[in-house]
Amino acid sequence: MPAPRPGTHPHTVVAPAPGTGPGFWAGAPSSAPLPGGGVALAWRERRGHDGTDRNVLAVSADGVAFEEVGRLESARFGARWVERPTLLRTPAGRWRLYACCASPSGPQWWIEVLEADDLPGLVDAPSRRVLEPVPSQGPVAVKDPVVQVREGIWTAWVCCHLLDVPGAEDRMRTDVATSTDGLTWTWRGTALAGTPGAWDARGARITCVLPDGTALYDGRASREENWFERSGVAAPGPGGRLRPAPGGPVDVRYVDVLPLPGGGARLYYEARTPDGSHELRTELAPVGA
Repeated sequence: MPAPRPGTHPHTVVAPAPGTGPGFWAGAPSSAPLPGGGVALAWRERRGHDGTDRNVLAVSADGVAFEEVGRLESARFGARWVERPTLLRTPAGRWRLYACCASPSGPQWWIEVLEADDLPGLVDAPSRRVLEPVPSQGPVAVKDPVVQVREGIWTAWVCCHLLDVPGAEDRMRTDVATSTDGLTWTWRGTALAGTPGAWDARGARITCVLPDGTALYDGRASREENWFERSGVAAPGPGGRLRPAPGGPVDVRYVDVLPLPGGGARLYYEARTPDGSHELRTELAPVGA
């Protein structure tokens, strides 16, 4: 299916901003189909730049109206903040959540994984660190994973923030890793980086990969656009890398696309409001859209 572009169709607010003004965010979603129909959704909720974060777990029969089934507070991981999780079902039918966590004392981020028989069970499930960087990547912080498993191979596209220049830790690229179990990973190099002089010059963060290998990604042109990234499309390229596709960006971020059984797709994404807060939205991209 062609990559659907947010804002093309009417949207509905799934979760309003948890407060008014900059730093009050609901968004960074990750969706997965429920067995028997419906949608499971995980997202990040931030309560001010000096506040605390949580990942919210919820379910919906129609993909629009959600009922919360659990929360994972940032303190659960000993983290200052949490960001975009990945929620999925394993081939064994268990629920798995990859959570990204910010250090309370510096620019470092890390990723933890939790697993349970049902969604509410993730709240108290034990966790462990995974997807830790290796020396060949240079000094980086890893966060915002996009994880998929197909035909027994797990693939993760991970946002890597570059830490080699103090004060410029907002720079980012997306590296890719593979695994046979989703727990022990081998890094395979950079999948997507920013384009000098373009809207994504400061970096590129993959947020969704479609079945044909096309990806949606966030980018920013400058340090001042941190937290106000925009979303574009990247096409598959040689050697597992991606390249920006034609067309300008859309003023949303963290787009996730859930293909629907009958065709078309449902989009979930984070959008800013006039007061500077962010809300979580969804829209339906019909068949052929």
